[in-house]
Amino acid sequence: MQLEILQGLAIPFLGTTLGAACVFFMRGAMRPHVQKGLTGFASGIMVAASIWSLLMPAIEESQELGPYASLPAIAGFWFGTLFLLALDHIIPHLHMNAEDPEGPRSSLSKNAMMVLAVTLHNIPEGMAVGVVLAGWLTDSAGVSLSAVLALSIGIAIQNFPEGAIISMPLAAGGASRGKAFMSGVLSGVVEPIGGALTILAASFVVPVLPYLLAFAAGAMMYVVVEELIPEMSAGEHSNVGVITFTAGFTLMMALDTILG
Repeated sequence: MQLEILQGLAIPFLGTTLGAACVFFMRGAMRPHVQKGLTGFASGIMVAASIWSLLMPAIEESQELGPYASLPAIAGFWFGTLFLLALDHIIPHLHMNAEDPEGPRSSLSKNAMMVLAVTLHNIPEGMAVGVVLAGWLTDSAGVSLSAVLALSIGIAIQNFPEGAIISMPLAAGGASRGKAFMSGVLSGVVEPIGGALTILAASFVVPVLPYLLAFAAGAMMYVVVEELIPEMSAGEHSNVGVITFTAGFTLMMALDTILG
């Protein structure tokens, strides 16, 4: 069981690490259409994971409420959205291709705030894996080990472009490749930490599992709508983001239905 927990937490982090390692094999800045494609792909995976891996199990776990089975999912979804909205306002960060930082004024460097921006939307992903693992450990919400594996692999695939998107622009901006790589890696550290903390609180998580599953979904969807979709659609009109969004969505949907 400990091995399964370690795998569930480590697989998404490995995706971020491998993506950040692209800085050692690719030169120059990432081309805009490539960045849009990767962002669209990540968005598709996050939306599909929110629906199949989080919201649907949340509703299934609340079936005893009858016609009101969706209420915990609705409440949790709103809490997750508002939680990320609050973090967006209290943590200084800088989105990709943006000139002005968001959040309170800070003396942090541009690179540091870019890392914080990615770290912000890694929080719900780490929590999502932790909540699903807690559901499996306590035999709640009908969560199987295969479903845990599907979510972990899906988030790892989504994390790969995230790691590249944070490390490569840093290197192109003058940072050493080693420093750019470590910045990309560190942006993903919050995921296994958040997942582990959620698992440690499993006994407290179970009574509110539907709310927490939906909370993670709401937080992930906030990231997609507030940050990723605008990034994949910015600048000159292109359909690459839509195509890769669809690819990511269908891939995650297939992973969840085949493995789950």
